[in-house]
Amino acid sequence: AASTVGRTRTTPAYDAAPPNIRFGVVSCANWEAGHFAAYRHLAARADLDAVLHLGDYIYEYGSGAYPATTTVLRPHEPRHEIVTLADYRLRHATYKSDAHLQALHAAHPVIAIWDDHEFADDTWSGGADNHTPGAEGDWADRVAAAKRAYFEWMPVRTSTEGTVYRRLRYGRLADLHLLDLRSFRSQQASTGSGAVDDPDRTITGRAQLDWLKAGLASSDATWRLVGTSVMISPVAFGSLPAHLLKPVAELLGLPTGGLAINVDQWDGYTDDRRELLAHLRERAIRNTVFLTGDIHMAWANDVPVTAATYPKSPSAATEFVVTSVTSDNLDDILKVPANTASLVASTALKAANRHVHWIDMDHHGYGVLDVTSERSQMDYFVLSDRTKPDASAKWTRSYRTLDGTQKVERVYTPVG
Repeated sequence: AASTVGRTRTTPAYDAAPPNIRFGVVSCANWEAGHFAAYRHLAARADLDAVLHLGDYIYEYGSGAYPATTTVLRPHEPRHEIVTLADYRLRHATYKSDAHLQALHAAHPVIAIWDDHEFADDTWSGGADNHTPGAEGDWADRVAAAKRAYFEWMPVRTSTEGTVYRRLRYGRLADLHLLDLRSFRSQQASTGSGAVDDPDRTITGRAQLDWLKAGLASSDATWRLVGTSVMISPVAFGSLPAHLLKPVAELLGLPTGGLAINVDQWDGYTDDRRELLAHLRERAIRNTVFLTGDIHMAWANDVPVTAATYPKSPSAATEFVVTSVTSDNLDDILKVPANTASLVASTALKAANRHVHWIDMDHHGYGVLDVTSERSQMDYFVLSDRTKPDASAKWTRSYRTLDGTQKVERVYTPVG
């Protein structure tokens, strides 16, 4: 069979000085929850150097199992939870049958990393929350199957180490460091335990963290972009009304009996984060921007060295989090209009986290990151309706970080 003709774009020469680079940024596309109109809108743009996919490109669940609040719009194949190599291959094939996703790959190079659902929910190096060894076989066999299917179906070079962490250079303007935060991490700590601060626990693994630190320190590019599948900014939880406790907890992957830190994010591995942020400060490494997916919300954050005393303490980096392509967010879970319950929740979260400038808990869509020597700016776009293949998209917000500031600020127009 022959595919349609596509196009790609190479990176600038090693020492080139491009005036700008521009990426589409996406995450979390649940086939059963909606159509991939976000991909269609990105495919239609002729101004992108690449599209950065930050994980959860596929979901592993059986039909209708995730999330339970969503009506199955279009059943995926196979209908059962994927476990074997044949299962993972068929699920990837099902996703690739989507016309909007095909158009995206035909129009732009896609730079992808994985998160947990390319394997199973809350994956760590030795297992996952959504894996039962007795019923679903050996974890190592399942991971091997998932990785083989991933490398077969995705435009990512097969790694002898079975990982996707790597570095891409866009001339002297930016280095893009891409992380694998599933293959080497320790098991998530019990919520409420002191284990989140245990220096023997890791989200990156020693070799990857050393690689990242060395790359950030040695980079001669103006900007250091870091693709991370889960949020690095710390999040403390203020008082939320009782009716919002459970849905916000569900959205953030927290125990529904009450709020605590999200142990699946960098908050659950504070020693790695402390070491990385200290490295940025001690080496005076500027212009580090984390690009993140995972939690089906859009955020614009400073990344503080000490969140409790911010803004009196410094910011080491900035972070732009993009929302989901289709996966449920707060208004979907509650089945309420956008900008109702979420306003209460986001206000409480921002009050408890002074480094957080903005949160959108309701919408689906994508981001467009534009980088120049003066600033890095994320434009956020939202879809009119995730269930409609012909959904429209509109710009909703923009934030940028100026060269040398390590802080984000709102911008009132998107990049032209």
